[in-house]
Amino acid sequence: MANDTSLERAAGAIVGVDVGGTFTDLVELDPATGRVRLAKVPSTLENQAFGVLNALKHAGCDLAALDLIVHGTTTTTNAVLERKLSRTGLITTRGFRDVLELGRRTRPQAYGMKGEFTPLIPRDLRLEVPERMDSAGEVVTALDEDAVRAAGQRLLAMGCEAVVVHFLHSYANPSHELRAAEVLRSLWPNDYITVGHALLSESREFERGVTAAVNASVQPIIDRYIRRLTQELKNGGYHSDILVMNGNGGMVSAGRVALEAAKTVMSGPASGVMAAAYTGRKAGLPNLITYDMGGTSTDVALIRNAEPTVSNEIEIEYAMPIHVPMVDVRTVGAGGGSIARVNHAGLLEVGPESAGATPGPICYGRGGTEPTISDANLVLGRLDPSKFTGHTGVTVEHVRHIFEADLGAPLGVDATEAAAAVIRLGNMKMAGAIRMVSVSLGADPRDFALFAFGGAGPLHASALARELGIPRVLVPSRPGITNAIGCVVADLRHDFVRTLNAPLDTLDLARLHSVFAEQAAEGEALIAAERITLRETRHLYSVDMQFIGQTHLLRVPLPGPDVSRETLQQLFETAYFNRFRVQLDNIRANLVNVNCSVIGTRAELDLSTLIDPAERRETLAEAELSRRPVYFDGWHDTPVYWRDHLPAGFTLDGPAIVTQMDTTVLIEPGDRATGDANGNILIEIGGAA
Repeated sequence: MANDTSLERAAGAIVGVDVGGTFTDLVELDPATGRVRLAKVPSTLENQAFGVLNALKHAGCDLAALDLIVHGTTTTTNAVLERKLSRTGLITTRGFRDVLELGRRTRPQAYGMKGEFTPLIPRDLRLEVPERMDSAGEVVTALDEDAVRAAGQRLLAMGCEAVVVHFLHSYANPSHELRAAEVLRSLWPNDYITVGHALLSESREFERGVTAAVNASVQPIIDRYIRRLTQELKNGGYHSDILVMNGNGGMVSAGRVALEAAKTVMSGPASGVMAAAYTGRKAGLPNLITYDMGGTSTDVALIRNAEPTVSNEIEIEYAMPIHVPMVDVRTVGAGGGSIARVNHAGLLEVGPESAGATPGPICYGRGGTEPTISDANLVLGRLDPSKFTGHTGVTVEHVRHIFEADLGAPLGVDATEAAAAVIRLGNMKMAGAIRMVSVSLGADPRDFALFAFGGAGPLHASALARELGIPRVLVPSRPGITNAIGCVVADLRHDFVRTLNAPLDTLDLARLHSVFAEQAAEGEALIAAERITLRETRHLYSVDMQFIGQTHLLRVPLPGPDVSRETLQQLFETAYFNRFRVQLDNIRANLVNVNCSVIGTRAELDLSTLIDPAERRETLAEAELSRRPVYFDGWHDTPVYWRDHLPAGFTLDGPAIVTQMDTTVLIEPGDRATGDANGNILIEIGGAA
């Protein structure tokens, strides 16, 4: 449904900037003039704001003339993974201080006999107070406000900067949490107070508690960072809005981002998936498997009907569930820097250990000595030797010698065969990740196109597609800065979850419809408060359901908020069968959570300008840079093209290499590549099912 209350404002230049672990990427699009500016600069991990400012300077952006900056950040992700968190305390129901530590009956390794787990908030900072609600929201024990006050003072004395209020069954009745927060605000020196139900109003105390703990622990970190960045931009002349990417693929204003800091976890991967959804829809390919291969790892996600799969059950690491809606991105430890070695059993292994950026692969010339996937591509002629040997001092022969000595000799093959084996094994691991987000979710990879991006994605995409029977590959115009493009094209989005937890046959439908209406109204109010021009406001409705007696939940999309009991039953049974191929006709269904997403759709942008039309040549021959031997099933004399010079609507048959500023595209023998009106390359896979 649409809402025409969006503010009208002249569309000026928009900047998307994404901070990665190695590089900070930037794209500036000016819809009025069609001007495009790009930048890729080293990230400054000690203070990401410096990298953002360097990228703006490198691109020549006029801060005073910019209409909007959208920022994807890894600040919160890095803080959680590295455990560089603010000192945080927890105030909880008496008898439940250890809920964060007990967790679920799982193990770090399914077949391991031992493991380690350290909760985000240590036990001495987890304090209990008398209060209790039952699961129906009825008061069992009244809140002891004096105990809350004493607990807050004790946590401050112990050096806590942030605090979590997490009471049992607050999703059913939040009054105790709300009152405790009021008491704490009278003595707490800052706004870093997280109330569990406000962030996540669903059952399961462990998951809700961990999510709240993550939020509180990173809240001061993201708040200080955004304040610092905002001030630096203001000093440079920028006076408009800053929006921050959330893990759900939407954006939120800088002024609100610290309130729900946990939602910015996975911000970077989400922005790439949103760029893929936007690009695929414009290209007429709404069903995509996204494949983002970087230096250390590969991220994979699923897009159906131009909507990325969003899950509220993401576990960022063992015993670290963050139950706020996030784009469902799966990661595998295979990237350009993945190290290849022969193990003690005489078998070839690739990853998960990575050479990283320093020292990096051998061909980087930074002191790396172990063979990697990037080095294998160099040995096979797939990467341009002149880009490495020209300034690193490392020769192809030197890399070949290491492959022959470290891998070839133990395996009984030469350097070329060893490099080819490294590529095949790396591709197998990445193919497994793609199966994990497709087949495991009831989707057939053959029904999708593979969207390849990242610095190394387009180099491996055709081989992966052939392995999985995927018929075509879509390579966007700027694969290496796709995450920054995702910041530019992403919409405003707010997600809401509330637990009802009732058998479907006794569910109060009026209450269900009322919850949907409340969620939609809250989302519309939040979006209306943003000073952003929107085309429309739309709503996505869904419920989480299960058969009674089961523990896992299944997300069931709904056609609208006013659904009948019969429709809910039918949609759930269909979704369950599509996922598990099982019918359970004699078991009652249970509706657990009610979900609503409110999305403010922004104006369309013309991505065809990402490659300057003036740079294109009339013929393929004019776009050809050189030819060199490239190894596939044997050595092939292969033309190399500069992407910016390729003619509009070109067609070329493999083998071929297309090189550009930010990546290398490999077109294998038997494949055919064509260019579309939006500047994408579409590769039809020869022999794919």
